[in-house]
Amino acid sequence: MKTRRVLWSILMMVVLALPVFAGGKGRLQKYFSDVATKVKATDGASEKRAVLNESFQSMFKALDMLQRSPLISNVDRIAVDRYKATLQEKHDELAGNNGYERVSDAQLNAFSNYVVQDMEQAEQMITISVVTLLLIIILIVLLV
Repeated sequence: MKTRRVLWSILMMVVLALPVFAGGKGRLQKYFSDVATKVKATDGASEKRAVLNESFQSMFKALDMLQRSPLISNVDRIAVDRYKATLQEKHDELAGNNGYERVSDAQLNAFSNYVVQDMEQAEQMITISVVTLLLIIILIVLLV
């Protein structure tokens, strides 16, 4: 009976893998897009900066939790590290850390759009397995 359940689970994962992967990428893109929309709807520069900073912190927290998980492979850990490094560059640019010039208050809306576009491109460049992608989405949903 236990073997039957395991085989059934594996079969379902294989059948559902492609649609889940496509939906998962869409969820991450939607997360960044929602953040950009929220930034544009916010009036003050300090509030915009706080929204962006909070979204970066939530994503970092989710990625850190994922990296500590025994459920992901070493290959996925490396991919998550690359994704995290790309995200860290954007966060450094926002704050003006590590040699980056701080994003001006007048450019925060444009910066939020830039982050959306750049993270979408990063997702295409960095291959993350279906399981890892799903774990990222679940952690973000739980943290937000």
